[in-house]
Amino acid sequence: MADLSSLLSSSKALNSQFVRPDLPSVHLSLDQIEAQSRRLAAARTHQPSADQLFGAADSTNGTAAAYSNERANYLLAQAQVDAPNLTESVSNLNATNIFAPRQAVPQGSVFIPALQVSSSPLLTLDISPTQNVQNAADALYLRHADVANYLRYSHEQNLITTIEEARKETQDEFYRLLEEKGQREWEAKKKRVFEELGGRRITSGQNDTAELHLDSSGRRSVPLTLTCVSQWLICSQSQRKMLAYSRVVTSFNTARLQGVSFPIINQLMNSTWGLQSNDDAAVIQTWNNLHVLSRITGEPRELATVEAIGHDMPAQVHNLPIFQNKFARVYLGDLESREAIDLRKQIAAGAREALEQQYWNVLMRTVTAHPQQAQVGGDPSAANQARSFTWVMYYRNGAWADRIELIGGHPVWAIAYFLVRTGHTREALQYVEERRAALESRVPSFATFFREWINNTERQLPPTHRTQIQSIYNQQMMLSNVSDRFKIALLKLMGKLEPHRRSVQDVTVTTEDWLWFQLSMVEEESEGGLRGLAEVLLGYGERQFEGEAENEGGVRGVWAGVLLMCGQFERAVAALWDHQETEVDAVHLAIALAYHGLLRVASRAETGDMSILSLSSASPPAINLSMLIWRYIRQFVKMDAKEALQYVYCVCLVADQGRVGKEQLENAWDLVRRIIVLSNSGAAWEELVGGFRSDGSRFNGIIEQGASLLQLEDTQQFNTQILLRAAKHSQENDRISEAIKLYNLAEDYKTVVACLAAALGNTVAQPTPDEKSKALEHTAAEILRHYERTNRAAGKDRDAVIRLLRIRQAMNLKNDSKFESALEMIESTDLIPLDGDVAKITRRAEEFKDLHEALQRNLQTYLPLTMDILMSLHQKIKKSILPEATKQTTLNDIRRKSRSLIIFAGMLKYRMSPDVYSYLARVDVEIAL
Repeated sequence: MADLSSLLSSSKALNSQFVRPDLPSVHLSLDQIEAQSRRLAAARTHQPSADQLFGAADSTNGTAAAYSNERANYLLAQAQVDAPNLTESVSNLNATNIFAPRQAVPQGSVFIPALQVSSSPLLTLDISPTQNVQNAADALYLRHADVANYLRYSHEQNLITTIEEARKETQDEFYRLLEEKGQREWEAKKKRVFEELGGRRITSGQNDTAELHLDSSGRRSVPLTLTCVSQWLICSQSQRKMLAYSRVVTSFNTARLQGVSFPIINQLMNSTWGLQSNDDAAVIQTWNNLHVLSRITGEPRELATVEAIGHDMPAQVHNLPIFQNKFARVYLGDLESREAIDLRKQIAAGAREALEQQYWNVLMRTVTAHPQQAQVGGDPSAANQARSFTWVMYYRNGAWADRIELIGGHPVWAIAYFLVRTGHTREALQYVEERRAALESRVPSFATFFREWINNTERQLPPTHRTQIQSIYNQQMMLSNVSDRFKIALLKLMGKLEPHRRSVQDVTVTTEDWLWFQLSMVEEESEGGLRGLAEVLLGYGERQFEGEAENEGGVRGVWAGVLLMCGQFERAVAALWDHQETEVDAVHLAIALAYHGLLRVASRAETGDMSILSLSSASPPAINLSMLIWRYIRQFVKMDAKEALQYVYCVCLVADQGRVGKEQLENAWDLVRRIIVLSNSGAAWEELVGGFRSDGSRFNGIIEQGASLLQLEDTQQFNTQILLRAAKHSQENDRISEAIKLYNLAEDYKTVVACLAAALGNTVAQPTPDEKSKALEHTAAEILRHYERTNRAAGKDRDAVIRLLRIRQAMNLKNDSKFESALEMIESTDLIPLDGDVAKITRRAEEFKDLHEALQRNLQTYLPLTMDILMSLHQKIKKSILPEATKQTTLNDIRRKSRSLIIFAGMLKYRMSPDVYSYLARVDVEIAL
């Protein structure tokens, strides 16, 4: 009997013979094969015999059965069927070889899927038309017996196909998202590079290259497209806003220095309102956002200053309200604390009040614009204004709009709703009380519920009353097609019903209406509160509220206002910063938030190079304030360093936020140093950092005057953190004059003279000094005079500075043809022995290695200079009209000095290039002739 290995090898050999890709293969394990085989054997024993199949009679029938057989044989013989031979074939059938491998199935034969072990090929039966009928019966049975396995296999294949398709779709989606993310990062990186280089910002939809056209003269010119015009308008508006806001920031820092609070939000609102022209929608939106923030923080419009109170009233100054970091402890603390919940309630209430005030302004403008329809009369009350508004909005051609219920001829439900919508809750309560009977005849106990709802500070009803309101609301919703829309809205607000249905048809028709309704429905104790609303709004996204602002006539800043209302202050700042036209708003909004303690800043570990917003699953959103400020001020830091400094002071507003605040404080110091290094030199620069007067006395700069805003405790810390490190950066950026002045201000006198010596060593080698070198030499001369007078920094470096300055003076005198004075200046340096004493020359040559490095490096500068001076004197004397004896004496003295110089140079081997030695020797020969 064959073993399993031989069966496996035999089955593999059939692959080339039985290939039917159109039919599935059934995969079974060994246990399944055994079970199937047993079922086949059992079924085989119950099949009818050949006699029964062909009508043979039972042996007990005797003659009748034989007679029937003969008749059957006769009938079959007429059909050319040999019944006896077929009977013999069936009886001799051996079913044990039924699964033996056969030849390839010929066309027209019956193909039966056989059992398969793992990946083994199909086993087939070859049944020709002349074969035994029992084989056909067995084959048919096998075919039907494998249906369950075939269906199971088909099911598995369908599952595999579905999984594969899902995997492919997931893979394609992953690569698509990866490509989009890579593209976004590339665009952000490109934008940052352009910003670093001082170029224009790259915005989506803006071509990288402008289309060029030929003008009438054939030259290329850039067409003035609508995009160019809009960009110019944005820049113009931004500059006006920057100037207006910078004055507010300066006043703000002045108040901080005085130690008093400053209404920065309201001052920004006033400046914004002054920028308005022709109902500019962008300006109005900026004002609205600031108005929302002022209501959230509760900041008053005006605060008394120290000057207004007077310096003789310190008690009143002490009693001024303090706004700096007022909310920081709660906002940055535990989000689940009772205080944090109260803060979120305050944010929601403040945002709701701002929307109510905005809607009241809209209502009044609408009524004023339609006096005939409004029919205000002489009643200035809020209820009468609301009544007039309903007439303007819902009364047309002598008929009221659909779903407006009249009570006594007036739309009472609408008037009550608009009084609540505009924040006139007391007037709304009075209006409802005056019509209690009429209202309660339609809605039982409505006036009672309304009073309780209005008088509750959190606008909530007890559970029992909410249940009753729910019942009434359900009844009204069943008749929603005819019920007053404003009645349904009031019931929904009072009971805070169905919070998942976030709008009321024909009531929440604008974005502001919808937001006010959501804020009125917020419950911090359930439904996620303000944070739940924020998640819903973030799910909608910016496009839902602003769309494509540049293409659809939208206004930038709406999305930021939405984020402010739900307490997402950091996201609001980032949303404004993402668009060029609102960058200025983003910076000043961040400053106002930081002042009130409502801005969370990111740590260095969370900070990225691209985005100012840090998003992490482990912590709330955070802003990199120092990066935001720097990206804003770097565009004007060189032109107006003082204004840039005012903004850097604001980075320190978040210095109290623990370790992160300390990092921001260090970033602020770094920004101050950048301003010092990048700002233009001159009087404005000295006004910034300080300096010395002509009498040697020192005056403080603007930075030192605001040291308390930078939390620099004393002069030593100011010198260490600002001046010395800024001086080092200036030195690294080749701003030597500024570095020297900074070292001097920091009282690091030794470093001053060391820098002077190194810098002068570089400039002396220039035959014709540029303006920068002249400024350096002038600074060195002034500092040197001051140090000599006060006996500071005496030593090798100061001596080197003195000698280098004299070398430069000698060069200037030579250029002015003052050769005698130039030679005297060279001799005063005591660098070159010119008296002809060989011993002295040798000693000076040996001492040369001990000179300052700058003097050693410039040997090939002042030796040829001295030789040129001697040559010029030699020529001058030879051409002079002096007596011959005097002339020869002078010429001999010049020759002696020239020879001394050559000897000295010869002793300093390899200190100069061969060309210099050759030049000195050639000039010496000319002098000797």
